[in-house]
Amino acid sequence: MLDGHVLLGWLSSCALLGLLACAPRPSAAYFGLTGNEPLTILPLTSEMEEAAVKAHYKVCDRLKLEKKQRRMCRRDPGVAETLVEAISMSALECQYQFRFERWNCTLEGRYRASLLKRGFKETAFLYAISSAGLTHAMAKACSAGRMERCTCDEAPDLENREAWQWGGCGDNLKYSNKFVKEFLGRKPNKDLRARVDFHNNLVGMKVIKAGVETTCKCHGVSGSCTVRTCWRQLSPFHEIGKQLKQKYETSLKVGSTTNEATGEGDISPPKKSIPGHSDQIPRTTDLVYIDDSPSFCMMSRYSPGTSGRKCYKDKNCDSICCGRGHNTQSRVVTRPCQCQVRWCCYVECKQCTQREEVYTCKD
Repeated sequence: MLDGHVLLGWLSSCALLGLLACAPRPSAAYFGLTGNEPLTILPLTSEMEEAAVKAHYKVCDRLKLEKKQRRMCRRDPGVAETLVEAISMSALECQYQFRFERWNCTLEGRYRASLLKRGFKETAFLYAISSAGLTHAMAKACSAGRMERCTCDEAPDLENREAWQWGGCGDNLKYSNKFVKEFLGRKPNKDLRARVDFHNNLVGMKVIKAGVETTCKCHGVSGSCTVRTCWRQLSPFHEIGKQLKQKYETSLKVGSTTNEATGEGDISPPKKSIPGHSDQIPRTTDLVYIDDSPSFCMMSRYSPGTSGRKCYKDKNCDSICCGRGHNTQSRVVTRPCQCQVRWCCYVECKQCTQREEVYTCKD
């Protein structure tokens, strides 16, 4: 049932936000791209799929969840399968959105572990895409009938509701939001990093909510719309990833202040003005971070660098190669071409050979 070819990772032993290593300090719950178990960047095996269906307890244990999260995972056989799908879906989307960037969502080994220990803007994206992936996958699992504790979305409060006859099977965002909030834990009130992580979790969930659309079909004599059958659907996850990437581009650096009324910590612009950074107060829909990102140009604890990375000459070679220049190689490739549909029912193609140039960053 997983729609990805890459298993992004297992959840953290801290909580459930991710697939990257836990920070040493208290933080928000981990899931998806911010966990601590080694990632297996391989297609899911049939054994894994079978385990998710027939032995979900084992899958829940393998995810390295907290006690409460493990209990939530075990109480419904569909949860374990949904968690794994959310991880895979989030990882694939992250890698797609950053395919042209210096940091291309490298999620393997020590790189992800080191990255998650810091509050970079890349870390902010991982938290948001992870919570969004879980929210999206859970809502879809409900409407697909894979869960025991939820089903199709209930009719929302819409104008002229009496003129609507709800049908189809809407994605159950109400149940999904409730599940994810409980799964990822309550808002922390002291540690800045924990508050930032929690904030970015919520941003991912809000992007999902903002993308809900109502789909309708008309019923009646001669095509008249006497009755409309309507249901709510989530936006495709690729669209969610695109919006979160845009938020990554406009993310805000923040510091911490204390709310005098409540005594709790608040996220705010840095106390000292930083050249090139906005002093704008972050909104609830903004991604936020606390540490400036490295360049990702050379190999470091955070990434393998860009040496040898494929680039596109007129698109991103200058940026990705960090001014080092690029190598050009010519190769001959054969691809299907001039394809036609034949009766009945197959596609017939010719094989065309052409020479193309491949560009890679110099060391």
